[in-house]
Amino acid sequence: MTHYIHFSNPNSPEMIRELEAIPRFPGTCFFMDINKSTDIKYSGGLKDWGRKLNNTFNILLYTNHFQGNVVKGIGDEVMLYIPDDELKKKSSNNHYLGLLEDIFASLFIIKNHADPGMFLNCKVAIHYCTEVYNITFLRGAKDYYGSDIDLTARLMTKSFENRIVLSERFYGMVREDLSSLGVPENETCLTHVSDKFTFHFQGVPAPTDYRIIDVK
Repeated sequence: MTHYIHFSNPNSPEMIRELEAIPRFPGTCFFMDINKSTDIKYSGGLKDWGRKLNNTFNILLYTNHFQGNVVKGIGDEVMLYIPDDELKKKSSNNHYLGLLEDIFASLFIIKNHADPGMFLNCKVAIHYCTEVYNITFLRGAKDYYGSDIDLTARLMTKSFENRIVLSERFYGMVREDLSSLGVPENETCLTHVSDKFTFHFQGVPAPTDYRIIDVK
């Protein structure tokens, strides 16, 4: 349940007590951005760019049954959050490896479709979050806040068209799934994963390790 935070008294002791009682809400955060979506709005009419956006969002969200996990959209970038308890209830691909495979498959279909005018290419960042809270400061809105949400957004700065950036923490969860499920690595998209990179993002106290998968 999303906790709505709104207190008119800036020093309200009730606000402090409520905030202290809100539990963490671990899960997986995605940021997805559709590339060149601004450009096509100047070069074509709604019947052109509207069709392409519709088709692209269908592949990214509805084919993977992610539509219920959309938190917010800004322009043609969307944030998704899948809590661990919801992931476990999925009828299929109810693990971190499955999430990554779903996203990889979507980007692969988009990039390699026989009709290059059907979709728009995308970029993605993924992070496994532990420091996150299901709260909102706007009545009626569903949202998530926390340092791990901010870090996922920072990871997007390392992503480009047809690229998935995954934090080392999320990569570790995927590796654990490989072992527990007995799935050979060469049968997964991890055959395309890079070595580890490290970058110190602005505002983040310590350097962040991450990897990339470029979808060919």
